[in-house]
Amino acid sequence: MKAIRLLLVSFVVLCVSTTNVFASEESDKAKIQRAMNAAPSSVSAGATIRDVDANWTILRQGEPGNDWTCFPGVPLNSGDKHPMCNDQVWMDWLYAVKELLATGQWTFETDTVGTSYMLRGDALVSNDNPMSGDPYDGTMWDQEGPHIMMLFPTRAEIAHLPRDPNAGGPYVMWDPTPLVHVMIPMTDRDRRIHIQHNRD
Repeated sequence: MKAIRLLLVSFVVLCVSTTNVFASEESDKAKIQRAMNAAPSSVSAGATIRDVDANWTILRQGEPGNDWTCFPGVPLNSGDKHPMCNDQVWMDWLYAVKELLATGQWTFETDTVGTSYMLRGDALVSNDNPMSGDPYDGTMWDQEGPHIMMLFPTRAEIAHLPRDPNAGGPYVMWDPTPLVHVMIPMTDRDRRIHIQHNRD
């Protein structure tokens, strides 16, 4: 697990390095608007909006009865601008990843399905290895367009799904690591970038 922590830190650092260094100068209003674009308005209009800073600062408190939390970017990558909206299961998963980075311990488990919206797409990442920071590592790298992500209680529920983003329909990302989840593309395949080769 210590090795996973160290490699995951490298991955997060790589993602951070590709983001806008002036993100801290962006207005809260602009961040809130971008965060709301991650999901249908029925989800995001009354959701709690948090920043992607170290403390995940609340930019707008959600309405009573709305358990969704939206970010103007992936919250594990300070300054990221790929917005997401998460139900409570996904928030628990994100806090568990944060704990993994801090302690090397993985604590997440769920007995219900979790849902996250990323209708403005995501960054270029390895579909096989969340710890990889090298697009030439020989794994499948994928920049997903608009999509939904889902978490399941066990791997049994997702055993039948492909691990290849090119297979069509939902596919599994980051299996067999603890960060495994299902990706559900919302647009055609040509919205994505794929790299699967080794360094020359």
